[in-house]
Amino acid sequence: MHTPSPSRRTLLAGTAAAAAITALPAGQGLALAAGTAAPAYRWRNAVIGGTGFVTGVLFHPAVRGLAYARTDIGGAYRWDDRAARWTPLTDHLGWDDWNLLGVEALAVDPAHPDRLYLALGAYAQSWAGNGAVLRSEDRGDTWTRGDLTVKLGGNEDGRGAGERLLVDPRDSDTLWLGTRHDGLLRSTDRGATWSAATGFPGTPSASGQGVTLLVAAGRTLYAGWGDSDGTSANLYRTADGTTWEAVPGRPAGGSAKVPVRAAHDRHTRELYVTYADAPGPNGQADGSVHKLATVSGKWTDVTPVKPGGTTGDGSSDTFGYGGVAVDARRPGTVVVSTNNRWSAVDTLYRTTDGGRTWTSLKDTAVLDVSETPYLKWGEEQPKFGWWIQAVAVDPYDSKHVVFGTGATLYGTRDLKHWAPRIRGLEETSVRHLISPPTGQAHLISGLGDVGVMYHERLTASPSRGMATNPVFGTVTGLAQAAHRTSYVVRTGWGDHGNGARSTDGGRSWAPFAAQPALAKDATGPIAVNTDGSVLLWTFVHRDGTRYPAQRSTDNGATWSEVASFPKGATPLADPADPARFYAYDTDTGTVFASTDAGLTFTARAGQLPSGDSQFQLAAAPGRSGDLWLSTKWNGLYRSTDGGAGFTKLTSCWASYTVAFGKAADGAAYPAVYQVGSTEAITAVYRSDDGARSWVRINDDRHQWGWIGAAIAADPRIHGRVYLATNGRGIQYGEPVR
Repeated sequence: MHTPSPSRRTLLAGTAAAAAITALPAGQGLALAAGTAAPAYRWRNAVIGGTGFVTGVLFHPAVRGLAYARTDIGGAYRWDDRAARWTPLTDHLGWDDWNLLGVEALAVDPAHPDRLYLALGAYAQSWAGNGAVLRSEDRGDTWTRGDLTVKLGGNEDGRGAGERLLVDPRDSDTLWLGTRHDGLLRSTDRGATWSAATGFPGTPSASGQGVTLLVAAGRTLYAGWGDSDGTSANLYRTADGTTWEAVPGRPAGGSAKVPVRAAHDRHTRELYVTYADAPGPNGQADGSVHKLATVSGKWTDVTPVKPGGTTGDGSSDTFGYGGVAVDARRPGTVVVSTNNRWSAVDTLYRTTDGGRTWTSLKDTAVLDVSETPYLKWGEEQPKFGWWIQAVAVDPYDSKHVVFGTGATLYGTRDLKHWAPRIRGLEETSVRHLISPPTGQAHLISGLGDVGVMYHERLTASPSRGMATNPVFGTVTGLAQAAHRTSYVVRTGWGDHGNGARSTDGGRSWAPFAAQPALAKDATGPIAVNTDGSVLLWTFVHRDGTRYPAQRSTDNGATWSEVASFPKGATPLADPADPARFYAYDTDTGTVFASTDAGLTFTARAGQLPSGDSQFQLAAAPGRSGDLWLSTKWNGLYRSTDGGAGFTKLTSCWASYTVAFGKAADGAAYPAVYQVGSTEAITAVYRSDDGARSWVRINDDRHQWGWIGAAIAADPRIHGRVYLATNGRGIQYGEPVR
């Protein structure tokens, strides 16, 4: 998943020890922007369905139909059983708190059904802010925040382990939090303040996994330790909350190196633990499942299938074990998942006799992905799953099982028929957005991990799924010919070519007939001139090396290098003149322009802000040479002479991305939208007077963390804007009319 680069404002996370966040409705709805002049906006997701790693799912043990989910970069959700959809709970987290959209762990209190806790923090790196714990008394509708002095890693290796947050079964005011690099923490005031747990024997490591799981077995607490060498202790317990000991007789060896997840069967008083030789979700080649009789202390190896065999095609069947869930209604009934099993494909195993025998639920599974057809990934049949570390069994329905993957959440009510249970949960990391002026689609998007989507309806996942021929993973470029809107091109990382074109507005695609030789290990953004006769494709190698653009005049059949193009820059086509292209050299702060259809480029305005590859150059539609330059906290600049000169606008002090949409009634200039700052907060703004003044159109309930990648506005509907998020999919807003 994408990591936004930190800025001078990015890391200014809140510092109050327990700052109250008031009345933050969790669902979507009407959003009234700050200030009396601001219009009322409604914000919703353009539906794709999932697309990201669901790292944890938790049914409430005491409330039928209540469940929560966490994701690695897209926040947390609550399941609305009546509506059969997920409600986002963390959209109020804003620009400066982008790091908190990674959820390390969640916890509920069986004795107080309305209480919910979230441990937030995506990265434990030096450039990321510290973590935080949110606590709620109303199931996540409103929150109180307590900031931590340590970092968490909700989007790092081991993010599918856990849960690392636990309410003490002896005292609802006491919480435990396992960290990666700072040991075990304890709070006695429901997460408002934290201190190191006394007596915990794990030695923190700057590079390790630390505490991987916390689980209660009756009144005894167990903590998994991820920094074992395979022979030393990796599971600890305490009966009194003070004295901790290594669990004796523990499994040893590489297959039991890292305890990934654990679940307690209260009927049989047995603890089931999944193990792997690495924390996952990648890098696992060995694993096992063991159960501990908590009364006698006896360990039993109940691994369904040992890794290391061979598959039907002769490849090695390597994998670890990930999720584990017990059936609260049926003693000895347990579901576990394999993880990182790419050759034979991951599966769920289910036992009804305490692990003596197992059945693979994949072998009889009937998958229906019609609601989110992208899950076929260009193949005839979808895969059962991958990156399966989140597994849950409904405590009120033994046949209601759900599991998370790297892109969705599957569920069943009969252990045979499976379908995505993903409505309302959108986790896409969005890179590029186009809103065409004509055609069936109002939106074409370029995404991380799941390629290009063509939205004929914003309220349903694209019926064609992700763009195929070829299938891309992450998209690096997306462009449409301004005067020939049926012509669209895309670039990205694909297994069968890194570039493709469409002649029907993005509904179907064909790969470029040829690619530059360097496209095998490099790709980047692309531009197409107004009539579709010239393509400019620039390249950045996997190792970071940048190259000049390559030019094609025959739809990608042949390519030639443009030596005068600034290496690694993003090409931009003039929206009115087919002979004009532009590029911004962020190394030197210089704008380059071409007046010969991209054959040569010459320097124009210089001494502009430099040093950040995320600075963005945009062109106002229908106007030749009308350029806008967003330079983050350096401000917003405009040129009306094709880049010969730029003027800094004084109406805002920061600008991260800018777009243009249908003009307001009576206005002569297109509506201008930006993610930027006109005051202290970074937000979404609209201007109907050519950027002389701005109104904020999102509000404190709808912020979505880091939103600096892309923005697009609808050329057919005034006021509608599409916003790229890094983990909350495509948000679109429109005035309440």
